[in-house]
Amino acid sequence: MDRAYYFYLRGDSGMGTRIGDYLVLAGVLTEAQVQEVLEAQRETQRPFGWLCEELFSIAPEKIERAWAQQYAGLTEKIDPSKEDVDSDVLHMVTRRQAWQFRIMPIRFDGEELMVATTLGHIHRALRFATNVMGSPVYVVLTTPEALARSLSKYYPLPGMGQVVIDRGLDAVLGGGNWIEPAA
Repeated sequence: MDRAYYFYLRGDSGMGTRIGDYLVLAGVLTEAQVQEVLEAQRETQRPFGWLCEELFSIAPEKIERAWAQQYAGLTEKIDPSKEDVDSDVLHMVTRRQAWQFRIMPIRFDGEELMVATTLGHIHRALRFATNVMGSPVYVVLTTPEALARSLSKYYPLPGMGQVVIDRGLDAVLGGGNWIEPAA
């Protein structure tokens, strides 16, 4: 519960559909529970999702899924191949990181770094960007196909492609039971 996301939301500053609405639509919370969370939020100033986890033991994954739906309705959608990718930002992630976190740095816009990812990977990409990249980011969304094309062009790795975007690294590595090295 000590997670924090530091990112910039570009475009419409209105929040549109609120995260609580998505959680009600998904059957995760009731309207009464949403009102209880909102009251607690007014009193504590804590994030809505954090309070859902604390008050009702809602799994973080469900909060992240609702948050991703909310974010998708607010952020820009792009095709990275039609954007001016600044070669100076490509060094900010390694090939492994780009594929593992499904993140494609595009360019700086002022002091903010634009990065692209897919709806299904937004929470993972944001966590990586905010904890590792060291600069304010704003996330735009793209399709799995467009992300795979861009990662293949700028971060080529043998065997990587859209199947990795769609199904993860286990699709290429064959799954299996991995043995952790001894500490």
